[in-house]
Amino acid sequence: MNRYALWKYLVIAVALFFGALYTAPNFFGESPAVQVSSQKATVKIDPGTLARVQDVLKAENIAAQGVFFEQLGLNATVRARFADTDTQIKAKDALQRALNPDPADPTYVVALNLVSNTPRWMANLRALPMYLGLDLRGGVYFLLEVDMKAAIEKRVESVAGDLRTLLREKNVRHGGITRNGAQIEIRFRDAETRERASGAIRDANRELQLREDGAGSDLLLIATLAPSAVQQVQEYALKQNIGTLHNRVNELGVAEPTIQQQGANRIVVQLPGVQDTAKAKELLGRTATLEMRMVEDSAEALAALGAGAVPFGTERFLDRNGQPLLVKRQVIVTGDNLTDAQAGFDSQTQEPAVHLTVDAKGARIIRDVSRENVGKRMAILLFEKGKGEVVTAPVIRSELGARFQITGQMTTQEASDTALLLRAGSLAAPMEIIEERTIGPSLGADNIERGFNSTLYGFLAIAVFMILYYGVFGLISVVALSANVMLLIGLLSLLQATLTLPGIAAIALTLGMAIDANVLINERVREELRNGRSPQQAISEGYDKAFATILDSNVTTLIAGVALLLFGSGPVRGFAVVHCLGILTSIFSAVFVSRALVNLVYGYRHRLTKISIGQVWRPGTDKASVPVK
Repeated sequence: MNRYALWKYLVIAVALFFGALYTAPNFFGESPAVQVSSQKATVKIDPGTLARVQDVLKAENIAAQGVFFEQLGLNATVRARFADTDTQIKAKDALQRALNPDPADPTYVVALNLVSNTPRWMANLRALPMYLGLDLRGGVYFLLEVDMKAAIEKRVESVAGDLRTLLREKNVRHGGITRNGAQIEIRFRDAETRERASGAIRDANRELQLREDGAGSDLLLIATLAPSAVQQVQEYALKQNIGTLHNRVNELGVAEPTIQQQGANRIVVQLPGVQDTAKAKELLGRTATLEMRMVEDSAEALAALGAGAVPFGTERFLDRNGQPLLVKRQVIVTGDNLTDAQAGFDSQTQEPAVHLTVDAKGARIIRDVSRENVGKRMAILLFEKGKGEVVTAPVIRSELGARFQITGQMTTQEASDTALLLRAGSLAAPMEIIEERTIGPSLGADNIERGFNSTLYGFLAIAVFMILYYGVFGLISVVALSANVMLLIGLLSLLQATLTLPGIAAIALTLGMAIDANVLINERVREELRNGRSPQQAISEGYDKAFATILDSNVTTLIAGVALLLFGSGPVRGFAVVHCLGILTSIFSAVFVSRALVNLVYGYRHRLTKISIGQVWRPGTDKASVPVK
């Protein structure tokens, strides 16, 4: 009657095994480390960088517990683990001097970090510790404000250039186009020409609002962005800045950073575990822009470059191989016009290529420039901190349009890297850090200790009560509760969720809800015993009848948890995630794990006359009908 099939025991055993496996990494702790990543968009981290780091540490006689090459998403890093923080800081200074001989123009980011001590075989199985939030691990909190005025002015400047091209194509003469703040002023000598220009602009650009001003021979047509266009510019600036910040935070190797929008023009950045706050500020505030310009390949210009001179109207840059390149100052299009960049293959030669897509305005400019410069090279440059580097400089083979491709002697990985640089290399608008908070590791450790102790004391109090009140059934309930906690932590680790103080509160709440299910089961079994059932029948019917009640109560609580998850934010969502997962694990442990244990203890006894479930009182009697064993 109270026996599980073998496959049920196997399923429960497998679940508990994997729960233990994915819970274990949380007990290994972390070691201080130094992480080396690329400071410049055109510099790659590869196994050769790993060898350089090892050579530097060996030359400085610094003992490392391990040096590893890791691929973090699309970014690669080299990490070196050390025994203590003193060795960590010494290694950082040595690597900084060796890898960045020019401090004013660093090539690599050398940052302090913490790495897990989880054994490699566990890490290969994706058995990794949970991420800890800012309130538990310590770290830095930044509130950045996006300069929306600069974003709008940048957009207006781009529109002004488009209007010059448009009026030239329509053969409309004007007295000059100037930008005055967030508006564009176009001067005309007569009303008829102004009317023609107004009609052409309205047909070509729906995002502008036009009004007329001036008198006599100084007539003005003033264009401003429509409110919907301004909102679109602001949303784009926030979206692109958040994406770029994610890529930059990867250089610090931060586990589970929080980067999210707050209000209309602010971004919250939380970096748990970051030790070098100055480096974090430097990376977050770094500005970068993307530009496309023509390469100057004339014999006279190259001769001047060979003599050490830079001809008028050109600038000297280095390509990815470190070779000098002369580029014209005139900018063809910027990163604002680039809408997409994807790695792929040339349809004819099947060699790796980067497929680019520009907006309508960029397509018009690219089409005109490429038509006049077939056979010449066009450079794509990335500017950071006022210094530019050539990402690539392909030859224009034919007239280009809204979609074109870059090909050359590059591998599939190089094509993918180039596409990534072009997609997320720059900020859409400058940002300013308006609030900064640092939470020390000691405070985070104190939060962890208090949260852990409160949960532990609550668990012990529940365990003592259950054993004293329900005897063997109480002990089984405590074992099932322990399995519930283990499964919950293992599931959070498997999903690589972030644990915060609200999450610890949710774990404590899960303990109470899980033991509540066992109380329902035990009281149901007692009720069946009072009704005169045999112990085996009481166990079977007690579990069966309690299951419906347990399911109903947990489903209603799960609905509330899902609502918190969908509509909450920040700490509320952290609480909701742990809460919802805890409900699922509590149902499994309270019903199935405890039933399996009861079956193992009592299910194989054919002549069971009594069970240890505390005092069972029958109406009208003064003594317990089922003694405590």
